[in-house]
Amino acid sequence: MGEFELIRNYFAAAPCAQPGEGVALGIGDDCALLSVAPGEQLAISTDTLVAGVHFPGVCDPFLLGQRALGVSASDLAAMGASPLAFTLALTLPDVSADWLEAFARGLNEMAQGCSMRLIGGDTTRGPLSLTVTVFGSVPTGQALTRSGARPGDLLCVGGPLGDGAGALPLVLNQRSTEASTTQVLLARYWSPQPQLGLGRALRGKATAALDISDGLLADCGHIALASGVRLQVERERLPMSGALLSFFGLEQARQAALAGGDDYVLAFTLPPSELDSLVSAGWPVSVVGRVVEGQGVALIDDQGQDITPLTRGYQHFRETP
Repeated sequence: MGEFELIRNYFAAAPCAQPGEGVALGIGDDCALLSVAPGEQLAISTDTLVAGVHFPGVCDPFLLGQRALGVSASDLAAMGASPLAFTLALTLPDVSADWLEAFARGLNEMAQGCSMRLIGGDTTRGPLSLTVTVFGSVPTGQALTRSGARPGDLLCVGGPLGDGAGALPLVLNQRSTEASTTQVLLARYWSPQPQLGLGRALRGKATAALDISDGLLADCGHIALASGVRLQVERERLPMSGALLSFFGLEQARQAALAGGDDYVLAFTLPPSELDSLVSAGWPVSVVGRVVEGQGVALIDDQGQDITPLTRGYQHFRETP
């Protein structure tokens, strides 16, 4: 099967590749054309997932299709953007009709759930990897960034932490547990749900934001650096699911919540006066700390003592001794 036949059969015909709002021209030409309303800015982000690094080399292609787009769309949520479209660059070691059909179904399911249109991409032969570029729009001047946190702000997250990292022993078949716990943890890993609605609700309220991909402590470091402040994370306030706690126990669950990564929930700083309106509106906001003067990120215990661990999250290309 040639490249163009592969695209036509498995991607161009998918429901998510059909014309839709914001897409003036989709798959079929040298470029796609997007329409952005007056007073809007285009938000763009690219993620690459590599087999054996970001997901097991042997896995369910339907779930991989969901994960590939979900983790990328989470970046739009972090900016407060409304999703428009995405492209897919797919590198395959070989062509399998069954694999492609399942992958395309998973991709389409996540795309329709996020209201995104597939508008193009590329296919090549090589080790399995996926590069997704997402496009969204945000009113001019209202994008959430990492650089606005101020001393006195609250540090908040948009849901339970650690489930993605908690799922890894299950994904890698290193451990097993009861079905109800397995289902919760694996769903958080394979089908992360981008917090697009929460991101839009934070426009004009949050002073800084990002999505948690490499671990709470590591990612909060980006806000601290960009904003020129210090973030204090309070260990006792970490929100964790019952599934994670029952699978890992308290101490290991805390480690997953702090440094495990793969959460894809939003972390954001918020003036205290904005908290009640978000909670009253039903958004899943948990306060986990505060912003103070200084620099960096600190983890403190219930006595206010600094207990910051050396390992704060996942980093690509980290040098090993």
